[in-house]
Amino acid sequence: MRARWRSFGLVLGALFLLAAPLSAQDTPRDPAAAPAGAAPAMLVADRLSVSGRTRLIAEGHVEVIQGTTRLRAQRIVYDRQGDTLELTGPIIIDDGEDTRILADSGELSTDLERGLLRGARMVLDKRVQLAANQIDRVGGRYTQLYKVAATSCRICASDTPPLWQIRAKRVVHDKEGKQLYFDQAQVRVLDVPILWVPRLRLPDPTQTRATGFLIPSLYQNSQLGLGARVPYFIRIGDHRDLTLTPYIAEHTNTLEWRYRQAYRNGRIEFKGAISDDTLGTSGVRGYLFGKGRFKLRNDFRLGFDIKATSDRAYLLEYDYSGQDRLRSGIDLTRVRRHEYIGGELSRYKTLRAGEVSATLPTMVGSATYEKRLFPSRVGGQLALSMDLLAHGRSSSLPTVGRDVARTEVAADWRRTWTLPGGLRAGLQTGIAFDGFDIRQDPATQGTHGQVTPHAAVTLRWPLKKTTPGGVTHLLQPLAMIGWTGGNRLNVPNDESTRVEFDEGNLLSLSHFPAADRRERGRTAAIGINWNRQGAGGWNADLTLGQVFFEKAQPDFTRSSGLQGTESDFLVAAQVDSPAGLGLNARGLFDADTLTLDKAEARAAWNNNGLSVGSSYIWLTQDLDENRLADQSEWAIDGSYRLSRHWTGRADWRYDLANDQASRAGVAFEYRNECVNIEVSVSRRFTSSTIVAPSTNFGFTVGLSGFSASSIDDSYARTCRK
Repeated sequence: MRARWRSFGLVLGALFLLAAPLSAQDTPRDPAAAPAGAAPAMLVADRLSVSGRTRLIAEGHVEVIQGTTRLRAQRIVYDRQGDTLELTGPIIIDDGEDTRILADSGELSTDLERGLLRGARMVLDKRVQLAANQIDRVGGRYTQLYKVAATSCRICASDTPPLWQIRAKRVVHDKEGKQLYFDQAQVRVLDVPILWVPRLRLPDPTQTRATGFLIPSLYQNSQLGLGARVPYFIRIGDHRDLTLTPYIAEHTNTLEWRYRQAYRNGRIEFKGAISDDTLGTSGVRGYLFGKGRFKLRNDFRLGFDIKATSDRAYLLEYDYSGQDRLRSGIDLTRVRRHEYIGGELSRYKTLRAGEVSATLPTMVGSATYEKRLFPSRVGGQLALSMDLLAHGRSSSLPTVGRDVARTEVAADWRRTWTLPGGLRAGLQTGIAFDGFDIRQDPATQGTHGQVTPHAAVTLRWPLKKTTPGGVTHLLQPLAMIGWTGGNRLNVPNDESTRVEFDEGNLLSLSHFPAADRRERGRTAAIGINWNRQGAGGWNADLTLGQVFFEKAQPDFTRSSGLQGTESDFLVAAQVDSPAGLGLNARGLFDADTLTLDKAEARAAWNNNGLSVGSSYIWLTQDLDENRLADQSEWAIDGSYRLSRHWTGRADWRYDLANDQASRAGVAFEYRNECVNIEVSVSRRFTSSTIVAPSTNFGFTVGLSGFSASSIDDSYARTCRK
């Protein structure tokens, strides 16, 4: 039993030791001397007296200021012959903004950069304190402490040990290098020794980037087994770094990595992993994600994304990502007040079971130009646009290997007037030219073109009312009458397979997301919008609406809500309260039976101690969207501050249509001023032909104080009298 506890103590000690950046390096042996020509010190005291011809005695609220160093003591004796200061405590030395030294007595040089302090304590950035028998100041840059106890935990009584501490024979603080070097270090938990290290280096609390280990963690995965991650951060200059994370478990040996580099005009980041496991997949597995963003001349911005993986199941099995389609590409954009230029080249890879990348439009290229003009003679706004798009499939089979290139040139003019009674009238008219080049599809092979003129009139009647309590109500009846000409082309639908009908496109002439599909004939829309803005923070918005077509549009699916000559009835609402409660909901109801075809809702409540959110989605069966049955899911996520130091988090997703859970997880975190401990467990219930359900357990222990992260005093322990 004793051996088992000893082994556990060694593991726990290793976790505590690795919880902040450190490495086994030699302590500086020969600190540099102080620079010559230092500015003279200024001394202020209540009483001054002279003893003999070489001693000046200052007593009562004595202060000495030398550059950025400020010394306070009860009594100081200046020895002119030895050029030293004899100090009588209590002594307080503020060395810049981040370092404070407290001592009982000592001797220092007049420049305050060399000397000896007894019964001293050093406090770094109000986080880490180092108590020592004596402190030697050497050359201003180095401070040496002997017989040291270092901790970031709050100490309320001398007979109560801190939660953790590091005892050392000697500690050297490098002020310029922002490092702490420990000789013969001993890690203690509740004053119980658990680990001894001959040499130890830790960054001081003001260090933002230092080479060394980061917070380790333990994981238990039902597929990979018990394992540990130990990240090691490598600082490669001021503008780049590399993090290597060995992940060793029962059924895998994995090396995770991340590389970052900053430039004057942008930055790049790459991350990935390489694994050798026993999950039944032969060979080495891995993934690579990369991204970069750059600012170029003339307001252009260049970006790229790289996403690749060795197999379909790797990202899910290792919990790296839940993406089921990976996009890699490069894009170039420029956005100005009245002009947009954009180009993009992308490649997609599917990870979904049953999908084949060769039969999907995996290679996609596009270019867009948009310009807004404001003609003075006719008024309003003229929008000119040109869009080029091409997508190809790697398959050479007919139909399933179809390749499509599309060109669109369009002009659109809009103007709005205010009529008597406050009625707002808008006129929109324009024309679009579309061209298609289709290959490897016998049914639509060849070149196709169409001309699509359009016109629409919109009416809004905003009615405003303000109550004595400062609440503003805005009620707007809405209406639109439009027409779209031209003949419908027999071209495949590759871009507009999913149509969303919401309050944003209620008055639009086209509800399709891309120009490969256009509505034809006369159309109309009616609706009403109510908005409330309260002085106390209660805000609400409600939109009701419906669209009517001269004839049914054949390209709308059932769940789009736009099938037939009358669309579904749209209801969309939003509510925000000053107490942090927010609600967003949208639904499409069949106009004849009032049955629900599509619905989504999100509710969230946030205050000082509680953050909880819940979302719901309902999609009706739709064979045109490859949905063989109704889909419905409910998800909950949130966190709650259980006490001053304890926080709980949970998330849960439930498949209502199949009456089974999809994912669930819970985590508990203990946090105070000097330690952060987190325990978590999660379960993925879903399975497919490529992945199986799995359960993850996680455990991390981190020491607070040895990093430049922000301080949250709400977690700090208090000393009770």
